[in-house]
Amino acid sequence: MQTVIWSQTQKVTIAPELPVVMIGERINPTGRRKMAAALEAGDMALIQEEAKRQVAAGAQVLDVNVGVSGLDEPALMVEAIKAVQAVTQVPLCLDSASPKALEAGLAVYQGKALVNSVNGESAKLAEVLPLVARHKAAVVALTMDDQGIPRDVATRLAIAERIVNEAAKLGIPAEDIVVDPLAMSVAADDQAGLSALNALATIREKLGVNQTTGASNISFGLPDRTAVNSVFLAMAVMNGCTCPITDPTNWDIRRALLISDLMLGKDSFGMNFISAFRELNPED
Repeated sequence: MQTVIWSQTQKVTIAPELPVVMIGERINPTGRRKMAAALEAGDMALIQEEAKRQVAAGAQVLDVNVGVSGLDEPALMVEAIKAVQAVTQVPLCLDSASPKALEAGLAVYQGKALVNSVNGESAKLAEVLPLVARHKAAVVALTMDDQGIPRDVATRLAIAERIVNEAAKLGIPAEDIVVDPLAMSVAADDQAGLSALNALATIREKLGVNQTTGASNISFGLPDRTAVNSVFLAMAVMNGCTCPITDPTNWDIRRALLISDLMLGKDSFGMNFISAFRELNPED
């Protein structure tokens, strides 16, 4: 099952048999005052800086989120996409809860984008999937619906199946759907990590689709969050995560993913891990 996205000049293939694809998460104003202020001022320099930093650190895809309350998100999405594509050619993941912002972004994106996201809510399915079909994009499918985020694996699988089936009706193939089973905080629910890992494994077995996850939620409320996130991501890869949305500039996170590939036989003679290590430690 290969999910292929591209920019004008670069193609990225996401697949279980290939090394993990890192989707850089840092172009996002949530909890980041400097970026929110820059977006409010219409200044795209910080976004461009973050784009270049993440690609230099190994991101193969960049998530672009410009959602700031009170601002014109569709217009900002257009400007951000243009700004990022001016400084790097990696494919983009257009990240918004607003269908209007997604539509505006897809209209100017040069290539085949990954849309983040759709979920099992009836309104979201009706609004987002036709956009994805019309622009021949790929899409992240969140395992939540009108009842919220389920705790059990069976319901998460059922939601993923529903999204895959509804997408098929519009001509969107399963390989263009990347499921996110939604990891929640283990500080609030000590079974949340296990549930997310079991969901990844079950969805891989039953649907065979590529999967993503974000590690930041899993460690919310805990100390030493980077360590928690790193271990979770390594375990997530083992259970079917092929393209996590994470911070590639954090060496602990990147190292965990590189070693995961190495342990799973997806890094020939360890060259990806060795090359990345030597970049950071040229004297060793």
